[in-house]
Amino acid sequence: MTDQSADRPSLLLVDDDETFRAVLSRALEKRGFSVTLAASVEQALPLAQANPPEYAVVDLKMEGASGLVLIQVLHELDEATRIVVLTGYASIATAVEAVKLGATQYLAKPANADEIVAAFGHHASTEMALDATPATVERLEWEHINRVLQEQQGNISATARRLNMHRRTLQRKLAKRPLT
Repeated sequence: MTDQSADRPSLLLVDDDETFRAVLSRALEKRGFSVTLAASVEQALPLAQANPPEYAVVDLKMEGASGLVLIQVLHELDEATRIVVLTGYASIATAVEAVKLGATQYLAKPANADEIVAAFGHHASTEMALDATPATVERLEWEHINRVLQEQQGNISATARRLNMHRRTLQRKLAKRPLT
């Protein structure tokens, strides 16, 4: 650790997507954080116990233990740790559970570094503001397609087969931006 990184706030970034983790890590370092990386809760636990971070960005759904386990441990190690939960599987129930366990904010993927840094500044509440209008069917379809696409590592043909959809139909749907 250099003298410069000692002056920077510590941030633990835990996500099983290697590319996302690397890109987000660079972006957060540019915003003044000293970032420690982990690909799973099991990898992150000893790092957090050895040096509890001031900030944490935790993916909810990973191989092995859920990010909720890590949130609870981080909160027990230091109640002042600001924890932002990221997930591609957003739901009200998991958002409330994450906040109850000590998360500062809950963001649906994809979230960029600026949104994450802004989320660190918000105060958590289990009475989260809910959208008065539920997500549209088109939006839910878009999110489901992207979730399956991510599970298939971006393979369009495999995703189309998994969704029981023609490849060209899937490509047309992916070319459109979802309605909010």
